[in-house]
Amino acid sequence: MKLLHLFFGTFFIGCSFFGLGQTPELTPLSKISVLTCGPGEELYASFGHSAFHVQDTSLGIDVVYNYGIFDDSSKYFYLKFIQGQMDYRLARQRFPRFLAEYEYYDRWVKEQDLNLSLIERNALFRFLERNNLPENQVYSYDFFFDNCSTKVWEVLKTSLGDPLVFDDTYLKNKFTFRQLIHQNLDTNSWSAFGIDLALGSVIDVEATPEEHMYLPAYTLEQLQTAKLNNEPLVSSISVLYQSKSLHKSGSFLMTPFFWLLVLLLIVVFVTYRDFTKKRRSRWLDFTLFFVTGLAGVLLLFLWFLTDHSQTVSNFNVLWVFPINVIIAFIMVKRTTPPEWIKKHLWTLLVLILIIPFIWLFKIQVFSPLVIFILLALGIRYLFLQHLMGQPEIYKSK
Repeated sequence: MKLLHLFFGTFFIGCSFFGLGQTPELTPLSKISVLTCGPGEELYASFGHSAFHVQDTSLGIDVVYNYGIFDDSSKYFYLKFIQGQMDYRLARQRFPRFLAEYEYYDRWVKEQDLNLSLIERNALFRFLERNNLPENQVYSYDFFFDNCSTKVWEVLKTSLGDPLVFDDTYLKNKFTFRQLIHQNLDTNSWSAFGIDLALGSVIDVEATPEEHMYLPAYTLEQLQTAKLNNEPLVSSISVLYQSKSLHKSGSFLMTPFFWLLVLLLIVVFVTYRDFTKKRRSRWLDFTLFFVTGLAGVLLLFLWFLTDHSQTVSNFNVLWVFPINVIIAFIMVKRTTPPEWIKKHLWTLLVLILIIPFIWLFKIQVFSPLVIFILLALGIRYLFLQHLMGQPEIYKSK
């Protein structure tokens, strides 16, 4: 992917001004800036991007230091992704190529020129070059705490030291980590629904002003107010590319709202028909129990068996109940279920009733779309509970 595309450009850049393996000294004509890029269509690009831009016309330097490179063709990539063991790396790219990519995908790009002395520019430049050595390029990615955006402040603070002062009053309002995610995703999207399902209550705490900077837009805001040697860190800001199109909205028929509403209507219709005809649609019971059980097993896997710190304490397991994956094979049989199934159904109903209180007290915020599923499950569980005293119906269909 990007890793392969970058190789040759990086190689020739290296040969052009680092032929002897030594970092040159920037001249007074040099300039260092921070690039902030707008969101893209892909999920990994939905939150924008940040990078450093180093220029020196007298040395022929015009490069971007990009901490957002990953290789999805690497061995066991998707397994590592699921387990939270993603490795990202720093890459040095030619600026025209970097900008052309964002123009191609129609993502806006803003540039903040940093108000640095020549000594400070060289200190930052040397730090970036050391980070670009093969032994230093790779880092363990964390969506909230160690990504391309958080790297900007980390690099600046490490290379510039105490004279760089963080302004914790730059925010008018503070948000939780989940709220910050939803600022970049449409609630009625499969991406937002999946994230709300997979991530636990730990992301429903208010982020500190510095933690907001896991999103590039907030890093941009902070740089505008930060001070270096009691002077503004940013000397100017400019738009290098302005997106030409508005956000593209997909078809309503492809949204989770539509399909989950369809699910609710199907459950209501089939359950009403079963009730009036005194029958039981075993295919529906198997589907509901198996899917919710399988989802519950996945959430437990993310909670206990991966390195993700944001998938723990996930109260979605109250309705995607892992044991349901076993219950599904009992409910698909024509034989009358064992007596303990009645207690299990009551337990599922109680757990569903607990969810609104967890939501109300903001212990964990759920996707609003989950309401359709909870109603569907509640209706079907109540119907099955009603049938427990009529074993002949359990054997039908």
